[in-house]
Amino acid sequence: MILPGLPPIDPLNIRPLLMLDVAHEMMLSKSWPLRAVTVVFESHTEPEARFSFYGANHPRSIDEVHHRRLDVAILNPVALLNMARLGRGAYDSPRDVATIAVLPHDDQLGFAVADRLGFRSLGDIAAARYPLRVSVRGSLDAATSVSVDVVLRAHGFSLADIASWGGTVVYDQPMPMRGDTDRIGRLASGEIDAIFEEGTVLWADAVTGAGATLLPIDEPHLATLESQGFRRALIEKSRYPSLPSDVPTVDYSGWPIFCRSDTPDLVIDQFCRGLHSARNHLVWDLGPVSQPSLPLDRMVRDSPSTPLDVPLHPHAETIWRDLGYLP
Repeated sequence: MILPGLPPIDPLNIRPLLMLDVAHEMMLSKSWPLRAVTVVFESHTEPEARFSFYGANHPRSIDEVHHRRLDVAILNPVALLNMARLGRGAYDSPRDVATIAVLPHDDQLGFAVADRLGFRSLGDIAAARYPLRVSVRGSLDAATSVSVDVVLRAHGFSLADIASWGGTVVYDQPMPMRGDTDRIGRLASGEIDAIFEEGTVLWADAVTGAGATLLPIDEPHLATLESQGFRRALIEKSRYPSLPSDVPTVDYSGWPIFCRSDTPDLVIDQFCRGLHSARNHLVWDLGPVSQPSLPLDRMVRDSPSTPLDVPLHPHAETIWRDLGYLP
């Protein structure tokens, strides 16, 4: 209950706002190690009144939202959220999820394997039961290894199978990059055999120079993966000149902000209008603290960098239309 006659900053919110502002500054400190945040709103007078949202990138947030332990969360990529909606790929049954908006992010999954092994497809690895030494993303980005495993399982094997064949799966947190002496360097030196990873914009152009090839995913497997929730994509030679040709693969784009489809309209109304009101000073992209305005006009429409494979919450669509972001 809001008391009449109080100014915008009043005894009911001055202390919570102070804590939120301090949390913001702590997150910007390079020396602060805790980077996942859960925000919980509770009523002073109504014990059952509660709203929570989660800011990080972990696939467990999907189940947390589905089971009503969280109201709003964000992750990457849209494909994983779509698998949950469909109950396919990484999920054995459908989860109730709906999109509020999608932060723009253009990305693909890449499967780079050393040329000396002679493999031309992921299926070749499965057929050989080869003890691959593969580097995938570490624990801070569990969605990557989950998504990689969905692709591998479509080809008849998994990361666990690689280990059972005598191979090793190394979970590396830093992204591979051109000139990198860690993951790209280890691939070039023969210390590892493969890198299975997202963020191809950072490393696709370094693969050929490391003596490796980005393996293409063929049409039958792409069709299977589409039915499980992925979009198909290309790692393009025009974008990465060192590649011998375009590489068909699966998409890893979009950072969806999501909720349940039955999340109350009042909650969605306040959240969406909050994004709109704060759009000129929100941190939403990689780079400096001072950022351009939140591109809400892009975030609520389907595009390659903002896939809307999981439909908008009905009231979110209403609000975005009311605010002029949708026709």
